[in-house]
Amino acid sequence: MKDKTVIKSILRWLNHYFVFFILVAFIITCCTMLFVSTLRDSLGLELTDDNIGAAAKITFINVALLSLIFTVIDTIRRKLTVERPVRNITQAAEKLIQGDFSVRINNKNIIGTDETFNRVIDCFNKMAEELGSVETLRTDFIANVSHEMKTPLAVMQNYGTLLQAPDLSQEKRMEYAKAVTDTCRKMADMMTNILKLNRLENQQIYPCITEFNLGEQLCECLLQYENVWEQSDIEIETDIAEDIIVKADAELLSHVWNNLFSNAFKFTPSGGKVTVSLSATPDYAQVRVTDTGCGMTPQVGAHIFEKFYQGDTSHSSQGNGLGLALVKRVVDIMHGEISVESVVGKGSTFVVRISRC
Repeated sequence: MKDKTVIKSILRWLNHYFVFFILVAFIITCCTMLFVSTLRDSLGLELTDDNIGAAAKITFINVALLSLIFTVIDTIRRKLTVERPVRNITQAAEKLIQGDFSVRINNKNIIGTDETFNRVIDCFNKMAEELGSVETLRTDFIANVSHEMKTPLAVMQNYGTLLQAPDLSQEKRMEYAKAVTDTCRKMADMMTNILKLNRLENQQIYPCITEFNLGEQLCECLLQYENVWEQSDIEIETDIAEDIIVKADAELLSHVWNNLFSNAFKFTPSGGKVTVSLSATPDYAQVRVTDTGCGMTPQVGAHIFEKFYQGDTSHSSQGNGLGLALVKRVVDIMHGEISVESVVGKGSTFVVRISRC
């Protein structure tokens, strides 16, 4: 393998030498013929075969020597300005292939270096940074999914063991069976959200844009939680403008409202209040969902739309930290905006803006 590399290097060097030889020979020959022709016409000299032969030998030696000098200079130039940057990029790419996403390449500032290499290096560094971020997200995602699945599986295993007791009463048996069923449902919901989020992030769900009445959709979604707010004695206040028509994917937006309403009721204590309002301008529709729950700190609010992030762990059994990540992705696909305003101990307000065009 090493011998082949040496042979290739020699052949490449000879090829460069041959190119320079032809180029120098052509230039010198043209210049010499022009010079001799001009000198002969000016002085009236005659050229003999001996003079021509001597001049040809000297010219050939000059051509060979100059070609050698040019080849050596070009070889040194190529090694510094071409081969070295290419070798650094190749070595970094090999490390990237092996999974080292921390690799970076320094820009080359050598005189004569093609600026194109620096542009390639900048693109490579950005690619390595993006791949490193994706790998971190992938690792965290796998770790979080494993953790989230481990808890319900442990619950089902424990209740399954209790159900095997021979002297278990019928009442307890029904209670444990219901706990297993509820845990299975929560796991199924989590898997459904994971699949939806994965399809949204990989652009496998394409919006089906239609015109529909946003106020009617909000009311329909809100009524699904009627039993929840009645059982929890939560006051509902609505301020929904009529005849607000938007162009969006109705099914995807329903996921947004269902998740926001679910969170509002989950974090609002008994006797609290949830407010839903809808207003509009000629350009966009704005939905505000406000609760009087525990609220959140600015630090929690900064991460609330991340996958598996749960700011209030006391309610972790009621969710899996995927709902708001799903909401954020849907709103982004709809080219909308979502933000959160919150005060600890007073509640939170989620604001969603959807384009009407």
